[in-house]
Amino acid sequence: MKIICVGRNYVDHIKELSNDRPTDPVIFIKPDTALLDSSQDFYYPAFSKDVHYELELVYRIGKVGKNIEAKFAHKYVDAIGLGIDFTARDVQTRLKEKGLPWEKAKAFNGSAFVSSMRPISDADFISPIGFELQKNGEVVQVGNSDLMIWNIASLIEDISQYFTLKTGDYIFTGTPAGVGPVVIGDVLSGHLQGNKLFDLTIK
Repeated sequence: MKIICVGRNYVDHIKELSNDRPTDPVIFIKPDTALLDSSQDFYYPAFSKDVHYELELVYRIGKVGKNIEAKFAHKYVDAIGLGIDFTARDVQTRLKEKGLPWEKAKAFNGSAFVSSMRPISDADFISPIGFELQKNGEVVQVGNSDLMIWNIASLIEDISQYFTLKTGDYIFTGTPAGVGPVVIGDVLSGHLQGNKLFDLTIK
């Protein structure tokens, strides 16, 4: 199982971090040790003082495939849910300044939270999917699949040219604007199409 993440897939998030808009999907991978499931809490890592949440739509791969055309992408996904790509922003900044890879900031233990998943229908590939994140009861992020630069079908087509997709892999599709820091004691709540999928405590 691997966790494939997409960066800079929402224009408003690109602007809030003052990044350049990419011409191709920005892809990075987290190891299986980064996975945090819905029964676990997130423990603040000792190596960072500025961990940020990034809420994302997450799709689970249901069968093996490579070089998948976008028109067939729906055949390779069996579930949808929400995830949080936790980022050690201070570590990331230091690494970026030196032109170094970001794995220490993005792929550390527990940095990829995944909610409970729900079965996906073909309609979910063409219908707008809304989602939001609340921190301590206050809405901090609101997103919609219609606002992604690359939709899930396009992402699967691109990703599968480089990496064979296997059953159980997760694709994190990028975060909308509103990312921000967490502190110990915060509770994050994720909602998909108005339905709560998780409560996650920061410890």
